[in-house]
Amino acid sequence: MARVTVREFAYNPSAMFARVERGERIEVTRHGEVIAALVPPPREDASWYEEMVARGEIRPVGRKSWDAMTHIDVADDVDPLAVLLETRENER
Repeated sequence: MARVTVREFAYNPSAMFARVERGERIEVTRHGEVIAALVPPPREDASWYEEMVARGEIRPVGRKSWDAMTHIDVADDVDPLAVLLETRENER
């Protein structure tokens, strides 16, 4: 999540709102303390990945889309880490 000061926000609020429209979350600070947060409204069609990016919890590397990444379906009663480690071991 990006942080801007009140002064930065006041200087160009339309630019801040444009960033929020693109899905970014922005915290506004005064004397180092967060006093407001600008967040985009939830999108009904957004995936959990897109929501996490929008919240600033993760940052995508490069321009590779979520759909272009490798996905492995794991049953609820299986440890995903064990599946990952087994997959990596089999690739050696």
